[in-house]
Amino acid sequence: MIAYPEFLPLPQRDGYGFQPVSPISRTQLANGRAIQRRKFRNVPTVATVSWLFSDAQAQLFEGWFEHILISGSLWFQCPLKTPLGMDEHRARFVDIYDGPNLVGVSQWRFTAKVELFKRPILDADWIITVPDYVAMTDIFDRAINREWPAG
Repeated sequence: MIAYPEFLPLPQRDGYGFQPVSPISRTQLANGRAIQRRKFRNVPTVATVSWLFSDAQAQLFEGWFEHILISGSLWFQCPLKTPLGMDEHRARFVDIYDGPNLVGVSQWRFTAKVELFKRPILDADWIITVPDYVAMTDIFDRAINREWPAG
């Protein structure tokens, strides 16, 4: 799998967000009601990202996009922060990026939509079996780190 270049910064917070593709199919009935069902189990999520690059980083990003990702068409490992934390996600560009747009004296802003192969959510076991661990993660983390034997 192609890696996101180490020499490039992570996306900016401005405009950063996720939009899952709907897994639901809805059919409107003549009587006003609707039939609704899950069409797919594993659907992608689209992330809106933007980067702020120096001149050299902008050159490298555009070259990487064009020559390594073949105009952004290939999947790559992308480090992104989600509600699950910072992790590598299998991603690809939805289309070509917007930019570069000059910001300040010599910074370049690029924005893009990136498709994540799968929606970044907890496994069902965590939600079904131990939802209290998830809800109180900060308490468990402090208790374990304080009480866990050192060494």
